[in-house]
Amino acid sequence: MRDYLLTLCVTAAVTYLLTGPVRKFAIAAGAMPEIRARDVHREPTPRLGGIAMFFGLCAGLLVADHLANLNSVFELSNEPRALLSGAALIWLIGVLDDKFEIDALIKLGGQMIAAGVMVMQGLTILWLPIPGIGTVALTQWQGTLLTVALVVITINAVNFVDGLDGLAAGMVCLASAAFFLYAYRIWFSYGIEAAAPATLFAAILMGMCLGFMPHNMHPARIFMGDSGSMLIGLVLAASAISITGQVDPDALKIFEGSTREATHAALPVFIPLLLPLTIIAIPVADLVLAIVRRTWNGQSPFAADRGHLHHRLLEIGHSHSRAVLIMYFWSALIAFGTLAYSVHSASMWIVLVIVALSAIGLVLLLLPRFTPRAPRWAESFVPPRYRRRRAQPLAQSAPEPSPSYEEEERVPVPAGVNGATALSALPELHDRRKAGTRG
Repeated sequence: MRDYLLTLCVTAAVTYLLTGPVRKFAIAAGAMPEIRARDVHREPTPRLGGIAMFFGLCAGLLVADHLANLNSVFELSNEPRALLSGAALIWLIGVLDDKFEIDALIKLGGQMIAAGVMVMQGLTILWLPIPGIGTVALTQWQGTLLTVALVVITINAVNFVDGLDGLAAGMVCLASAAFFLYAYRIWFSYGIEAAAPATLFAAILMGMCLGFMPHNMHPARIFMGDSGSMLIGLVLAASAISITGQVDPDALKIFEGSTREATHAALPVFIPLLLPLTIIAIPVADLVLAIVRRTWNGQSPFAADRGHLHHRLLEIGHSHSRAVLIMYFWSALIAFGTLAYSVHSASMWIVLVIVALSAIGLVLLLLPRFTPRAPRWAESFVPPRYRRRRAQPLAQSAPEPSPSYEEEERVPVPAGVNGATALSALPELHDRRKAGTRG
């Protein structure tokens, strides 16, 4: 675990330290497009944040290669090299898109090529555990098509959800954290060394997101752009492919009886084998809804609009920060709920807690104007908007001013009378005014 934490910290540190210089480079290079109709930010913000994230990925792989406990991942498997090759290709395509706005079909072709490069180097799905049937071995073409489809879907799901400050980085960080816990358990609890690459990829992905998030939280100083969103989507997909299609379910040593009965009985274990799909369930749902919505309206499925889930949260009254936190909440609930159910599937408390948290999430979702208030002892640790308003002391009523010369009837000064003479005559005029009133 210490080696993974060291790799995570190095990746996060390199990403964090490089994001500042990358921001200056993006401004100098002109990678700061004008605000579009679908954007929610008010000022032009530089992109190319994926440059820092890519070098963080390279630093994490380099450090892991020199650690005694993680060096075997590079010696016994070609998956880290396959990941680096695909990541470099998709990163270059993203950098070009952040600068020149390349066509969507060209990006789709680049995503498929990047996935194909990883397949050629051994990062592919070899078999699938299907409940009720057992482990199904895939042919080369079936594994290739399924791998490419999974990579493309994950990349575009993450890319579509990257619409608010800190949203994509935070959701992918939660996804990779849940996936890391599951992969680490598969490796060290069951002794399956084939899960080591997926564990390493998840730890590095967490570091990439954590290092970039301080610069990307609202109000964001830099966006990751397509160079970052497609990159982290590819790394997440690589983790899923590594453990889902290459870890033999029979090696879990939990089966009894026939393969069909064992597979059906081990359903809670197979659920987290598809964990990357469950932890990005919200982005995938957003992707599917966007394709259906745009096709129904006669638009291209790749045409941008303001109909995404995070846009709808803003439209019903949620603030920018609260919309991001709501998306975080649901992502964490699905990811860690699935993970907890896979570990303790016989416990009814897991289901009850998930149901209770889902109800809380629905309440928060339907109350956009509800503003939580922190207790008084914690007010100094929270932003001002979460502090209770103290009653302001009533302003002391000022005494009514006594009648002044300004309130008296204005008397025109005859021509030829200077200012000094007029001022000296004011008391006399005042006395005459009072005498006339008494009379």
